[in-house]
Amino acid sequence: MFVGIETPNEDSLAECSKNQNKGRDLVESVKLLQRAGLQVQGGFIVGFDNDSPSIFQQQIDFIQKSGIVTAMVGLLQAPPGTRLYERLQKEGRLANEMSGDNVDGSTNIIPKMGLEPLREGYRKLLAHIYAPKFYYERVLTFLREYHPPEIRFHLDPQYILALWRSIYQLGIRGVERIHYWRLFFWTLFRRPRLFPLAITLAILGFHFRQVAELHVS
Repeated sequence: MFVGIETPNEDSLAECSKNQNKGRDLVESVKLLQRAGLQVQGGFIVGFDNDSPSIFQQQIDFIQKSGIVTAMVGLLQAPPGTRLYERLQKEGRLANEMSGDNVDGSTNIIPKMGLEPLREGYRKLLAHIYAPKFYYERVLTFLREYHPPEIRFHLDPQYILALWRSIYQLGIRGVERIHYWRLFFWTLFRRPRLFPLAITLAILGFHFRQVAELHVS
């Protein structure tokens, strides 16, 4: 389930008219969905006028505490035809053409905090949440809360091959091997029916880290 959380900053939520997210414990709201058997994927944005340099750590803390494994964090962009675009145009704060992809590390606005502080904070945020230590901590946080309906898996040679490849690539060769084995055995003994999901998330984490590194390099 994809949820546009955007930001834990209430002033920034008001700025983007996300009033339904204000005045509530957003971490607990996410956990309620997880306990109901939903995997929450979250959309987050940095670069609002009400964002100070502290927003990057606030986003990190929220993402880690909520156990949102797949966190899509992007820079604010102003699409043509929107009120945001018209306001920034009047203020002379449009920088260039919008890329159409708010997770590619680009923006067409001139943020109040300054463009370089925004880009640097964004790079640090991505590097943090997709570093193996913090990514695997988030997977464990999620698995502790997650109570899906009955899961039925058909034993398929493709799944067995994927498991062995993950053991070799992540558990033996990978920089994440300590965290991989911790997740491997924790799930196997504590939540065995979630074991296939845990391995799937480990594999996805390898992919997410590669994508994040493209944007932070």
